[in-house]
Amino acid sequence: VFSAVHPLIKLRDEIYESTMARLAEYGIEELDLNKLAKKERKFARDYFRAYVQPVLSPQVIDERHPFPHLRSKELCVATLLSGEEDEELIGLIPIPETLPQMVSDPDNPLHFVRIDHLVAYYANKLFGNFKATDSVVVCVTRNADISFDEEKFADDEGDFRLHVSRLLKKRTRLQPVRLEVQGHAFPVIIDQLIDRLHLTTNQVYYSSSPLVLSGVYSFERNLTPELKAELCNPPFVPRNSHVFDQNRSIFEQVLEGDRILFYPYDSMEPFLRMLQEAAYDPDVVSIKITVYRLASDSRVAQHLIEAAENGKDVSVLMELRARFDEANNIDWSQRLEDAGCNIIYGIENYKCHSKVCLITKRVDGRLVNVTQIGTGNYNEKTARLYTDLCLFTAGEAIGRDAVAFFQNLHIGNLDGDYESLLVAPKSMMRTIVKYINREIAKGEAGRVTVKCNALTERDIIDKLVEASNAGVQVRMNIRGISCFLPGIEGKTENVHIRSIVGRFLEHSRIYCFGEGDDMKLFISSADYMTRNLVHRVEVAAPINDPSIQRSIKLFLEKIFTDNVKARALQADGSYVRVEESYDADMFAGDEPFCLHDWCMEHPLQEVAVPEPQNVERAARVRRSAGSAAPAAKTEPASSGSGLPPIGQRTLWERIKAVFLGD
Repeated sequence: VFSAVHPLIKLRDEIYESTMARLAEYGIEELDLNKLAKKERKFARDYFRAYVQPVLSPQVIDERHPFPHLRSKELCVATLLSGEEDEELIGLIPIPETLPQMVSDPDNPLHFVRIDHLVAYYANKLFGNFKATDSVVVCVTRNADISFDEEKFADDEGDFRLHVSRLLKKRTRLQPVRLEVQGHAFPVIIDQLIDRLHLTTNQVYYSSSPLVLSGVYSFERNLTPELKAELCNPPFVPRNSHVFDQNRSIFEQVLEGDRILFYPYDSMEPFLRMLQEAAYDPDVVSIKITVYRLASDSRVAQHLIEAAENGKDVSVLMELRARFDEANNIDWSQRLEDAGCNIIYGIENYKCHSKVCLITKRVDGRLVNVTQIGTGNYNEKTARLYTDLCLFTAGEAIGRDAVAFFQNLHIGNLDGDYESLLVAPKSMMRTIVKYINREIAKGEAGRVTVKCNALTERDIIDKLVEASNAGVQVRMNIRGISCFLPGIEGKTENVHIRSIVGRFLEHSRIYCFGEGDDMKLFISSADYMTRNLVHRVEVAAPINDPSIQRSIKLFLEKIFTDNVKARALQADGSYVRVEESYDADMFAGDEPFCLHDWCMEHPLQEVAVPEPQNVERAARVRRSAGSAAPAAKTEPASSGSGLPPIGQRTLWERIKAVFLGD
């Protein structure tokens, strides 16, 4: 890894330099502190004195001042200090995250200096009688892996949440694995840092570009409207999907027929409305959901809390081991539990990465299940950035499977049998291999199309090699890592792998085997990786509705038509633009086509809202839901009681609404 990363650092530097050269044509420039005009120099000095120097904590490293703990990815200025007795010491100045990374003079907001350079420039004024003779910006990266299941569980911790909370405190103290240096420094500085951090020379990376670039997001506010229109993506607001009538109950519409949303092009609002309806509908018996990542201000969690407070049986499988979201999930699990939700933490040694929500409602004396299964998290923020699929179905087979799935999770059973759903770690990979074998039997008429984020599972790779040799056409859109190379003579000549990296993060997982009436189509939470198929609890759902099948097939065709953001994987492991690839004629097209741009302009559900499959059943549900809370809109109307809409009520108003039957 160390040797492979060095060329990437060089490439990053080249890209940054060329990007800054292009931005300079628009007047956006990073200033050299040694070449400032008089007015700019005064602003930089005054800003440093007023806003930066008071919050800095410079430290001299000697026998009385031990080497401090450097937090992972925290910028720090290291400087060589000379004392009165010709002694040479190291000084460190950690840069607080509260400081802005880019500082601009209000009179010329498009010119900026970086905060780390500003601190390094004035380092000589921070160490009293010591003279700073050389300063350099550094950044330490620490290992972040915590083995939650392998660490000993202490009896006095009470439950797994306390265990994870204790282990999280270890992350900030884990071993450094990399030292990044911006620019060049005296060897004595680097040698001291290597020694103190217990690193080797091949773990030091020198870069000419900034070590942290998140300040760009705040700098965007400095752009004029004209520049912003020219340099930034135009704002995009997810649309209200036409497969849902915004004026009717979501639950009722799903009972009429399956529905699907395509994030981020479609708004997440229908799912949120369905949860809110369930929270206030007196006929809803229970809500069960698996949670991997939530937004910090989660409406999903708020609606679950409302449901529990209204007496619903709410069960939440909260995966506390979601990497870098552990603290947020711990906080939400406590709040959900305090509200009366039943919280479980998954199964030992297996992360629960599935995205399943089951709502059970009493209709005409019997229980009806509505199941939502998705490829992405229940996170309102990422639903505006990640491309994901969200299926709503009242299908009885999937409903029965969902009931069994949650019952098995509650008792820690990974060996459950399912009628329709593919569930890892037991049945998913086995079923995928079965369907690939089915296509192999068709020979040249066989078709396998897969979209996922990564492909590393060896058994599936070997099976796809066998399929290619049998003449099966294998098309794959693998956004990230692929351990499977296409176009190798005698092995993968019929395999085509492309990757799209663009405005949105490609995140949905789709498995398609065959075509026409013989097609088997699934959406899933699982990538074709060993960690997903063997070491996680994952779910794939079949797509049975013909109109939804057509929508997803259209999506897959458009994915492989992209010739703007798509890159094709070559037999040597390199990625090239589609028109330069060995499979350039797979989808010939002279006109530029960008998947993300097209999806923003065209609803992927190219067919009208399905006709109700059971009008009488829908009518019964409509009558039985008469006392439920009205479905919330973006700006819902006031209810007849004079109370504000459900989503805008205070806790006291909600309590009154429950007792008044509103």
